[in-house]
Amino acid sequence: MEIAFTKLQGNGNDFILIDEHSGEVIPEEMKGGFAAIYCDRRFGIGADGVLFLQASEEADVRMRLLQPDESEAAMCGNGIRCLAKYAYDAGYVKESCSVETGAGIIPVTMGYVEDEFTATITMPTPAFERSAIPAVGDGEYKEEIQNFTVYAANTGVPHAVVFVKEIGAVDITAVGPVIRNHPTFVEGANVNFVEEAGDGSLRIRTFERGVEGETESCGTGATASAAVAHHLGKAGETVRVETRGGPLVIRFGETVTMEGPAETVFVGVIPF
Repeated sequence: MEIAFTKLQGNGNDFILIDEHSGEVIPEEMKGGFAAIYCDRRFGIGADGVLFLQASEEADVRMRLLQPDESEAAMCGNGIRCLAKYAYDAGYVKESCSVETGAGIIPVTMGYVEDEFTATITMPTPAFERSAIPAVGDGEYKEEIQNFTVYAANTGVPHAVVFVKEIGAVDITAVGPVIRNHPTFVEGANVNFVEEAGDGSLRIRTFERGVEGETESCGTGATASAAVAHHLGKAGETVRVETRGGPLVIRFGETVTMEGPAETVFVGVIPF
């Protein structure tokens, strides 16, 4: 038996996509283990997660994301762009579609400009909370952890946002896990270290829950960081967020949107 897969990346945040639109390919009880094996960059294909594209009764398509630690993430900004590109190229959706996720139904608009694919995602409304516990007081949640002021925001998944003078000076592999696993975050959190660029834009680096390491980019993290910056008056309604893998544009209005690219890297088959 062979399993077809497609490798995609959004700003360097890379995924293995398994097409289950016509039916189950990987049995439910094996999905987590499959992600653990094939996300490995030495003994597998290598990826930050496995996207399962499925049919949906509530939206045009459904996205599920299994991570290298076998956990399932409710939402992924870069992942949803990659899934949307695959679905668009496969003819499952048109320029506008909806994607069912664990964080709700997500509207997407997309298309090609000079052979480059770009998608705009209407993100879950940022909530300034540490998990499912609502914010109190003036509508923001922050705490001092390891001598850092840590803000909390949920953009479909929980995030910690930490403003620093220079992101290059932060030992993310040392500090990231401490904040990610801090008891204040009931479900754990992705940790974003944010540097203000001086022109209203932000530079970020992200330690991701589930990957348990730094990734090249995190779409929900970029949105959470921009949302906290906007909330604190550090950024305007349009925020360019520079990740290690490239820029994302976050816009605040009646809704919050994230715009960025996605690219098919290669296709292949797995003996299974």
